[in-house]
Amino acid sequence: MKRALFVVAALILTGCSSPEPVAIKGEVISCASITFDKSITKGATIECLDGTAGASMESLRGPMIINIWGSWCSTCLAETPEFVSFYKKAKGKVQLVGVAVEESSPDNSRKFIIENGMTWPNFYDRENKTRSYFGMGVPVTWFIDAAGKVTFKKIGEVKSEQELIDLTEKHLGVKI
Repeated sequence: MKRALFVVAALILTGCSSPEPVAIKGEVISCASITFDKSITKGATIECLDGTAGASMESLRGPMIINIWGSWCSTCLAETPEFVSFYKKAKGKVQLVGVAVEESSPDNSRKFIIENGMTWPNFYDRENKTRSYFGMGVPVTWFIDAAGKVTFKKIGEVKSEQELIDLTEKHLGVKI
């Protein structure tokens, strides 16, 4: 009898436990929505992860935040939830664009995007063409104004959504 009560109690308690959190799935988004100056064709041109034509980095126009990342980078992984949360609030006010660098395969980047809830356009730098433009190392986050001017470069991990909100207002004049 005691054993039966124990089994019933165990079943009741496990039924009351919280379900596992549902992971937010990301999506490989087209780069067609990215604002750029079509007359500028010089500089490092890289492809979009969705398979469409890319753009020259020098042609990008904001207000825009460009996050340089790699699927192999632990600090990139650590900051991704901050970008996901930020983008839910910032979408339509500021563009968020990713650039996957130093990847062994675009499939690694696509998998990272889907598994980590990213829902903004991402470029793929297959041949490390952006190294001269962005420099070495990840993560790095660039703030680009409407004229295409870099207004700020954050080197290293973004630690919070609030940090992104504050930097966006300070360097792009956009209140989130």
